[in-house]
Order: sequence, then C-alpha cells, then structure tokens
Amino acid sequence: MAEREHPREVVRAACTRYGEDAVIDWCVAFLTGEISGEDAFGADLPKLVAITGSENPGGWARPVDPVNFYWIRVWAARVFLYVWRDDVVDALLSVAGDPAWRVREHVARIAAHRELGQLVDALLPMLEHELPRVRAAAVRAVGAAGEYEHVAALEVVRDDPDDAVRVAVDRALERLTRRLDRELQ
Repeated sequence: MAEREHPREVVRAACTRYGEDAVIDWCVAFLTGEISGEDAFGADLPKLVAITGSENPGGWARPVDPVNFYWIRVWAARVFLYVWRDDVVDALLSVAGDPAWRVREHVARIAAHRELGQLVDALLPMLEHELPRVRAAAVRAVGAAGEYEHVAALEVVRDDPDDAVRVAVDRALERLTRRLDRELQ
C-alpha cells in the first residue's frame, strides 16, 4: 500500500501548480457550497484532487452518496491550516454553525492555529457539543484567540466529564492569562 502524502505537502503541491490564490478560492467555494458536492465529484473533481491528493479521497463507490458531501467542506477547511488569506475569515464565519461537526471542529482548529478572534463568539456554542473532541477544539480556540469576556464560558466547562476537555480548559486559561497579560479571576 502506497503511503499517502501529508495534507501539508498536498496543499503545497497544489499551490505550486495552480497558485495559492486559486487554491484558496477553490477551498472557499467548496467550504461555502458555491461548488456543490455533485460538482466536486464531477466537473470540479480536478480541484478536489488537487487539495486532497486523491481521485477518491473518501474511498467511496460512485456515484458518491450525498450524505458524504460534508467531507468536501472538511477537506477544504483543512487547507486553511497550511495556506491563508485574510478574506477566508468570512467563509469560516459562514460555516461556524455547519451541520457537520467535523467542519465546525476544523473551523475551531483554524481559529486556534491562526488566532482568529473574530471567530470566537461563533464557536462558543461548541463548548456544549456532545463530542469531547469538538468541545476541546472550541476550548483551544478560545484560549488562543479569546478575550477576557470569554473566560466565563471556559469556566463553565472546567468540570467537563471528559479529561481531555478539562486539560484543554486549564491550558486555555493559562494561555489567556499569558496572552492578555492579566489575571483572569
């Protein structure tokens, strides 16, 4: 079995071949639904191949079941961990409440990675998500990009039943203390 390239390398190759702006534009279009799932696996398949490194990134039978189309948004969002342009924030804001939890989790990951304070308020509902990994992603985003007024939201999940979320809260509060250069109590 051939080893798959790391997504970062796939994105770098796509940017080298097509240009960073083109790749970002495609990903915004995939993320926001401007390019539909049908088109992503049809006329726009070369764009999907460019950002995933595979003609069938999900390994699905054709035609692809529409229930799996949310993966296109996940793969598109993941690209923004590796390339960036400031206008992407608007696209991320538009999908911060996406029905697919994996998309929302990636928005939180990007917000944390890029320290996007503009997204924090839109991510706060994720602190109550049923999946611990989604709650933890939201906590990390708040720690990386939140402000003093977001501390109360983190305090609510400080006693989360999941250990990983509790650890994320402690680290997020420490990070906020350092970033804001003030005591949080």
